[in-house]
Amino acid sequence: MNRIQQENALEGSRDWQLTRMRLDKTGGFRSPYIEGYCSRQSVQAGETLDVFVSTAPAARFKIEIFRTGYYGGRGARLMAELGPFEGKAQPVPEPDETTRLRECRWEKSHTLTIPETWVSGVYLGRLTTLPETEDQPYWQSYVVFIVKDERPADILLQCSDNTWQAYNRWPDDYSLYTDPRGGQGPLAHVSFDRPYAKYAQIYENPQSVGSGEWLCFEYPMAYWLEQQGYDVTYCSNADMVTPDRGLKCKTFISIGHDEYWDIRQFTSVEKMRDEGVNLLFLSGNSVCWVTPFMDNAKGEANRRIFRGGPYGASNQWAQNREDNHGPFPHRGPDEGYLMGVRNIRPVNGGGDWTCVKPDHWLFEGTGMKAGESVPGLIGWEYHGDPPSDLEGVEVIAAGTAWQGGKVPQQWAAVIFPGPKGNFVFNASTIWWAQAMSKPPGHMPVWSHYSRPHGPDDRIQRITANLLNRK
Repeated sequence: MNRIQQENALEGSRDWQLTRMRLDKTGGFRSPYIEGYCSRQSVQAGETLDVFVSTAPAARFKIEIFRTGYYGGRGARLMAELGPFEGKAQPVPEPDETTRLRECRWEKSHTLTIPETWVSGVYLGRLTTLPETEDQPYWQSYVVFIVKDERPADILLQCSDNTWQAYNRWPDDYSLYTDPRGGQGPLAHVSFDRPYAKYAQIYENPQSVGSGEWLCFEYPMAYWLEQQGYDVTYCSNADMVTPDRGLKCKTFISIGHDEYWDIRQFTSVEKMRDEGVNLLFLSGNSVCWVTPFMDNAKGEANRRIFRGGPYGASNQWAQNREDNHGPFPHRGPDEGYLMGVRNIRPVNGGGDWTCVKPDHWLFEGTGMKAGESVPGLIGWEYHGDPPSDLEGVEVIAAGTAWQGGKVPQQWAAVIFPGPKGNFVFNASTIWWAQAMSKPPGHMPVWSHYSRPHGPDDRIQRITANLLNRK
């Protein structure tokens, strides 16, 4: 048994989701009654992680740490229960006059040393207030962090946490997209030193408070991988700035909404491809914006990001973003040569994922025929325009997405060979994971008047074919 199989043989928890959530106002984003953040996006066994918590009004609280996975269908396992702690209201920072940055400098509530026995994965810390009397209610929210490792696992799953932070509206509509000077320009900065508000981009789900976009767009993939017993390890976007991060794995997975990449990530993944690692972009709108990491006020690395400019080199889509939203200080390489397809315009909408090349080995065992579709699987952002001079690129699925339910755009899913018998696959949708599983705590999605239908045995088989390819 590999480490993931051993971990998932342990008993899961029946109670790990949020039960009682309360936002500060109707249409609000945060839960000031209890909220928090962690000092790092990812951490290894033996390292320390600071947890910062605010309670308003002041209240005692506990922290339960869960590792998300399969666990016989329960979806998570209790790893530790910490506290009780004495909570207090911590200050909401004023926005920076130039960048609108809101970076918390809270007093830490607890320092956690990651035990050597904790397996790589995405961990949720459930924060729960502890009422003084039985007639007082309790409130909950999450903090989220990744435990990484250096072992040579078969699969490296990169979480899209830069994008989680780009769209994080804590405390009151302060994301990269809410700057009054321009919602897609280079001016606004955001910090990982703040809680994750509820996820509020395409639909409402207060039970997501504190968990970023993990439960929405990525968790169903991890749940299925661990259910099937694949040897998988996890990392954050920030971990990929190291050029040798993924060279020990056989397959690299970009999952969900993976829009924001530091150029060093791009270079790292190029190196992985060139040295024989398979690349699976089970994601949409991926590698769209150059996102340089910056230090926070304490000088800690990789704790701030901003939209530095488009990927795309000199292609029409990059130039369009420059013309409409620039000038930008950075311009990234053409993502089409890394992923096989590009971030076109419009880049959002909804549609069906339609088979074009059923005789390809990718479709073995699915029974799919040319023109057969998986309903609603394209959304809410996708890729298209495969480079005509990319050697060996094959369009294996394609069709129309409908922006706003009525404006048509053409998308394409592709596969092409790497230099050492490996390959690159691009599914061309944020919603691929929606067809893999529907675990406890998952939040089904819909947008642009379109929705995926949930687990689909054809998509599961395609994914297995990709992962099992020798």
